[in-house]
Amino acid sequence: MIKNPFLKSSVDDEDNHLLQKLRKELAKKPDISEVPVKVARAARDNNEGNFPTYPINPEAIDLKFESHKGGSGVIRVTYPKIKPVGIFIHIHGGGWTFGKPWHQDWKMKKFAEKVGCITASITYRLAPENSWPKCLDDCEEAATWIIDNTEEKFGIRKLIIGGDSAGAHLSAATLLRLKNNYHTNNFVGALFTYGVFDLNLTPSARNWGTEKLILSTPAMEYFVDNLKLGKFSKTDPYVSPLNGDLRNLPNAFFQCGTHDPLVDDTSFMAARWEAAGNSSVTTWYPGGVHGFDLFDSKLAKKAMSDSVMFLKQRFEASSE
Repeated sequence: MIKNPFLKSSVDDEDNHLLQKLRKELAKKPDISEVPVKVARAARDNNEGNFPTYPINPEAIDLKFESHKGGSGVIRVTYPKIKPVGIFIHIHGGGWTFGKPWHQDWKMKKFAEKVGCITASITYRLAPENSWPKCLDDCEEAATWIIDNTEEKFGIRKLIIGGDSAGAHLSAATLLRLKNNYHTNNFVGALFTYGVFDLNLTPSARNWGTEKLILSTPAMEYFVDNLKLGKFSKTDPYVSPLNGDLRNLPNAFFQCGTHDPLVDDTSFMAARWEAAGNSSVTTWYPGGVHGFDLFDSKLAKKAMSDSVMFLKQRFEASSE
């Protein structure tokens, strides 16, 4: 019998120690919704936020393209040392409010080294200064530019898209837009790490409450409010990809910790993904909080290993 990953007994002692440590430390801090945006952004840049910040990779390159939608037109690219097997299009998280591509240079470098793929991290306009759907417009435009230039600029055609948290949301919404524009033929996979897929809030997000394990219900509501949806309904498929037509999308890998308010988002989206006729795998990480893979822990190392394996398998399985 497979052990339930949500049971207390499933949590490794080391991971439980990190969980309890975060509980104590974060309980003393204000909720992210109570911190001015500029202060929180500066803290992340200076390694003073809730997540560790890793050094910039000097080998990463910011490629520029002409944006016709008002975006920055910047894609941060990391190349492998070998002939690339494909391109991983990455969209960073941060509640659509925080984050920069260089914050995850370390992860992109590992993917480039261990998978042998090019990584292309999209820069998009952040809320609340930029209302919806500007962040999605930027992601779609950048992904389209990559698709249109895969052979000329990169010498490769196979693509996988993915991201964490709000980045997973934007990855799913970007895929839906690209599908409607007949631009998904080159995609061989999607990697969704503790994604948010329903901006109405799923039961686990709504019922979580005020406990600050990185994310909380007030924080979720704050992030959604920052998008300034205006005339856009929270049931719109691009706003909440859980409501989208998910047919004819690539194989997906869903990752989420068991102590994350977004467990229902992962569970519901994975179920809908398969019900739409696609293939998917979901892995639960016992004791993992929101953003658990950003800390130095055995659980984070396993999540990285699992991601690498998925990327390698999808690029290899789709070899021409």
